[in-house]
Amino acid sequence: MKKISVMFILPDLETGGAERIVTTIANHLSRDRFEPKILLLRKQGGYLKLLKDDVEIIDVNTERIRHSLKPILREIYRRKPDIVFSGYGEVNAYLSLFIKLFPKTKFIARETNVVSEHVTRKEIKFFYNFYNNYQRIIAQSDDMMKDLTKNFKIKPNKIIKINNPVDFDFINEKLMDSKKPECFKYNYKNVVAIGNLSGRKGFDNLLKVFSRLKNENVLLHILGDGKDREMLHHMKEFLGLKNVIFHGRQDNPYQFLKYADLFILSSRYEGFPNVLLEAGACGTYSLANNCPGGINEIIQNQVNGEVSEIDNHEDFSQKIMSILHQSYDKDAIKNSIKSRFSKDIILDRYEKVLIDLMSK
Repeated sequence: MKKISVMFILPDLETGGAERIVTTIANHLSRDRFEPKILLLRKQGGYLKLLKDDVEIIDVNTERIRHSLKPILREIYRRKPDIVFSGYGEVNAYLSLFIKLFPKTKFIARETNVVSEHVTRKEIKFFYNFYNNYQRIIAQSDDMMKDLTKNFKIKPNKIIKINNPVDFDFINEKLMDSKKPECFKYNYKNVVAIGNLSGRKGFDNLLKVFSRLKNENVLLHILGDGKDREMLHHMKEFLGLKNVIFHGRQDNPYQFLKYADLFILSSRYEGFPNVLLEAGACGTYSLANNCPGGINEIIQNQVNGEVSEIDNHEDFSQKIMSILHQSYDKDAIKNSIKSRFSKDIILDRYEKVLIDLMSK
């Protein structure tokens, strides 16, 4: 049987959600049926070292996404893959216009966010007029599906919902030698938040919430980096938040999640937040802002977490304290995630989509 060649497209393999998912899919597709390759605009990023040796990397070596279109199209024309799987919103948008140039190749786009919330530039929005050229569009949550059909007139029969997978083997390996972080103070409750330091992640709101908890024995540990770093550091100083610590990007965030008393997701919108899944995989209870992007599909109320409105800073701060005064079943939290989002369950769905597409 001829193997199905799948070309995944990403800007790079930096340690973000889309990159993690594509790495997981490429690594675990059945090698009896599939031949995965990853085309990168820049061959860089922390996930390169996690990629299996038999996944070919195609490096087109361009800095900007808008300049990458010609080399991407050239590689598709030259290699003639059976399936092109574009895994990054902006690349998906640009590529949609050119799909009809390749009638023998099937094209899949995996959306990474609720598009109407995330895409603000008019020139990128324009390309969504051609999104129906894709044979399949993978949405991670009901919110994303509704957004695509309602705001971008995507045909519902083109959209398939597949939630993100959680690689428990990878996480458990990272946790095996994990020790409690030295910054976790004794006699304090330790709360963790993780994400890119940008407006969409809502860390400004989280700092305002913690300004109401100055007199409590609670530390907030924020992991991540990004363009709002300086502004958030100034905000921390202005609000006098000695109980907030910025740790920057961490190679092993799982040790923070494992020993945390609570994980907080403060985002204004999401795609389908991997970090919320990973907190659950570490057995850590979560409190999430009630925002678009599959939050209510992940959180099983009072089993693996709760949902609240972070814009109401006072209520959210009280909710934090209420949760920290209780204890939760770590195994029940892990099972809540494993039974619905484990790698094997989700990758079976991806393989089915790829095989079904080739039979049409």
